[in-house]
Amino acid sequence: MSVDSATVRKIASLARIAMRDDEVEAMVPELNNIIGWIEQLGEVDVTGIEPMTAVIANTLRWRDDVVNADPQTGGNIRTKILANAPAPEHGFFGVPKVIE
Repeated sequence: MSVDSATVRKIASLARIAMRDDEVEAMVPELNNIIGWIEQLGEVDVTGIEPMTAVIANTLRWRDDVVNADPQTGGNIRTKILANAPAPEHGFFGVPKVIE
């Protein structure tokens, strides 16, 4: 595939980019080089290689999802938390009604 000046003008028009004729002519070889690099990447044999999401292998550290009932470590202290609320309602934070 190769890019000509008409294609560059079409791309610029679709992207709403104003380009002068000298800019269009300068972009033709640049876009052709980029497409050449992409075609080179397409020639690489990647069979058996898994896709990566990052360069470094990351693993998530999991913890048990349990409710801690010990008040010393932060569990089951709803009344202490709601003591700071300006308008607690039925064991929850009360918030003003928003109607648009």
